[in-house]
Amino acid sequence: MDGSIPPSGSPPTPFVRVIDLETSGRNAADGGIVEIGWQDVARDADGTWALAGPPGARLTHPGGPITPQTMAIHHITDAHVRDAPPFAEIAPDILHPADRPAAMAAHRASFEQGWIRGSLPPALTTGLHWICTYKCALRLWPDEPGHSNQGLRHSRRPAGLERALGDPPHRAGPDAYVTAHHLRDMLALATVEQLLRWSREPALLTRVPHGPLRGRQIRNLATGDLDRLLAEDRRRGPDLAFTLRTERARRAGLNETTLAPPVQQAFRF
Repeated sequence: MDGSIPPSGSPPTPFVRVIDLETSGRNAADGGIVEIGWQDVARDADGTWALAGPPGARLTHPGGPITPQTMAIHHITDAHVRDAPPFAEIAPDILHPADRPAAMAAHRASFEQGWIRGSLPPALTTGLHWICTYKCALRLWPDEPGHSNQGLRHSRRPAGLERALGDPPHRAGPDAYVTAHHLRDMLALATVEQLLRWSREPALLTRVPHGPLRGRQIRNLATGDLDRLLAEDRRRGPDLAFTLRTERARRAGLNETTLAPPVQQAFRF
């Protein structure tokens, strides 16, 4: 894996930079970033999107010890990052390369966004447009058995994904490389702007996440069950609330976009 930062002028624009982070704790309040990985997906002259160059990854010092719980996930130890630079030292060149990306992307992008915002000054985080490949996968591939990064890898089997570059899971470079294959396939079906819009909206869930109806496909719920879920305020987060309202509107023949919260202006090429 190439650990260097891609040189200025490569890959050609427009491109999207996929980011993945590994951390030392559960959230930015009690931990730091121990690794950042990236993989670019670029649009060729004929409009085809493809991975551009190899994935990159850098270890970073989190500013404190790595918890055993997170160490058990990525297997990065305190010894691995003892002499690594702090995240704030290397992040600007990765997040703001000379060739401006059309967007950043991550699977469940709120995780990366939260950690990055908690680790860098606002000047380095404002103006970044984020695609959430998890939210977009729910829209484009609702019938997949699961929508985790590795779940989609094994159920969809993206063309050209090399196992040697995609392993081990839960390391920043390989995970960014896997996510980039999902993003490439999404960009064959939707524009960057559409992916950005879906990413700003709540997740459009495919199954009931909890309660007596857990695991049931929302589209196949009886109308009475749907109405009862809509009437329950407890444990109904923004994703489920948005999904239920959207499904009710679909059955009533309404346009789901009328139910979405206002979004910021999306980036245009």
